[in-house]
Amino acid sequence: MTTLENRPNTALLVVDVQNGVVGGAHQRDAVVANIGSLVGKARRERIPVVWVQHSGQGLPRGSGEWRIVPELTPDNAEPLVEKSYGDSFEDTTLETVLSGLGVGRLLVVGAETDACIRSTLHGALVRGYDATLVSDAHTTGDQTQWGAPPPDVVIAHTNLYWTSQTAPGRTAGTVETKDVDFGG
Repeated sequence: MTTLENRPNTALLVVDVQNGVVGGAHQRDAVVANIGSLVGKARRERIPVVWVQHSGQGLPRGSGEWRIVPELTPDNAEPLVEKSYGDSFEDTTLETVLSGLGVGRLLVVGAETDACIRSTLHGALVRGYDATLVSDAHTTGDQTQWGAPPPDVVIAHTNLYWTSQTAPGRTAGTVETKDVDFGG
């Protein structure tokens, strides 16, 4: 249903699953395992996997913190988009990459729920993409010392409100890893 013309394909968008981002994140190992499972499924089904990697303060390019976690290894043929803002589309090559792949539907996974995941989901929807959040394949760190709710509440709230997101001619929503259908 995407509003993007001639963009019938789906991609798995893996956002910021980097050592310095998910190192102390809520249920890190389970979330990384779910993402790994989805990457494997996408590859088997010949669905594009697009990786997004953040750099900036605390994540200097080339550092150990900047690297994608060792459990996940992007294939050399899979696009890797570097970013420095929360929204993965902002001042990056992501739109060009997705256009070239004919992608109008995204399944989004990664970190951090309350920052780059939310920004990217909203950025996708307003740009005309169908954007589905994989509810058990995103995570965040504990920001309670700055007044945020605990990570499990942030994740649950994001899943709750994204389940009912709508926009003219576009779909949103959530799905669990076990129920992901790349075909639609």
